[in-house]
Amino acid sequence: MRSPLAPASFPQLLPIEGVKLAVASAGIRYKNRTDLLLVFLSERTQVAGVFTTSLTASAPVLACREALKGGTARALVVNSGNANAFTGSVGLASVERVTKVCAKILGCPPSDIYTASTGVIAERLPDEKITQALQALADNLSDSAWDDAARAIMTTDTYPKLATRTAEISGKRVTINGIAKGSGMIAPDMATMLAFVFTDAAIPAGALQPMLEEANATTFNSITVDGDTSTSDTLLLFATGAAENPVGDYTDFKRALHEVLHELALHVVKDGEGAEKLVTITVKGAASDFAAKRIAMSIANSPLVKTALAASDANWGRIVMAVGKAGEAANRDKLMIRIGGIVVAREGMADPDYQEAQIAPHMKGRDITIEVDVGVDEGTARVWTCDLTHRYIDINGSYRT
Repeated sequence: MRSPLAPASFPQLLPIEGVKLAVASAGIRYKNRTDLLLVFLSERTQVAGVFTTSLTASAPVLACREALKGGTARALVVNSGNANAFTGSVGLASVERVTKVCAKILGCPPSDIYTASTGVIAERLPDEKITQALQALADNLSDSAWDDAARAIMTTDTYPKLATRTAEISGKRVTINGIAKGSGMIAPDMATMLAFVFTDAAIPAGALQPMLEEANATTFNSITVDGDTSTSDTLLLFATGAAENPVGDYTDFKRALHEVLHELALHVVKDGEGAEKLVTITVKGAASDFAAKRIAMSIANSPLVKTALAASDANWGRIVMAVGKAGEAANRDKLMIRIGGIVVAREGMADPDYQEAQIAPHMKGRDITIEVDVGVDEGTARVWTCDLTHRYIDINGSYRT
């Protein structure tokens, strides 16, 4: 069942010089669906990345962190169905076997091969199914298989997530394409489940890394579905350099990169397991931007707030509760709350002019907005979440069966 928040159509991603893709059905966990992706990158490709801060990070995350120190990449191998997480030395050995076989086929160092896995935790990755499929993948690479690539990395996702933008660097036009997956276990502490972004821009890894971190902070790091941070969160940005743009002002590239990440991040929320509403939460008047984000996330992750939203119930007292438990300064007697642009509470109490019927139509819609001013200082933040429906329980209760 596709999410009711899914887009009516998907963007057509154009080829990026230096990027070729192929997918396969390796039978890692799923039957009769693609579950393996190979991306081959041109020789001068630079890479940046951010990863989960989970202390139980997966084997591919540990390997990618090490590989990132080199700043270059030649290939990306991604599987769905098995996270290769909490698998100890066995999991690291699986990654090593995959990277060695892939490197031999493609003719590059194993240290330039990046891997990512998503799916069930604490089960051994059947890496032999991956290595046996790599040669066929290498023989069938295409510069246009973006939609196939986005589908191959899905787990409980109900639709593929793709985004594209163009930008200019010193008068040279460059393209940015991105794919992502994520639906549950979403409370990123760096990125989302898996997201991969590719550009033909010529930008050194040392410049790519801070740009990616900055864009990530207000996109993937500002979404939540269920408050659970994955063991596998990986966001990688690859720049092939094929555009041969001179070093210059990256302002427009930063704009386009942020837009790609933002669009992908919102798709993750819209495809949240069981989601029926996209919820935008803005907090103002906090002691700092950091404090504002903590308050916003407290609201966004509250099961009581999220279930009220699912029921189209304007129970703003639950928002007050979530503000109070966030552990950040809030002036009770200056607190103001708007829902759908309508003031429901101000100066620490219910607005005397507020009538619940005013926002009933908004609460029944697909896009809900909540604004809170905590009356302390000038800190601001915006985050995105979804409602919490019974389907979330249904999906996760039967995930392994």
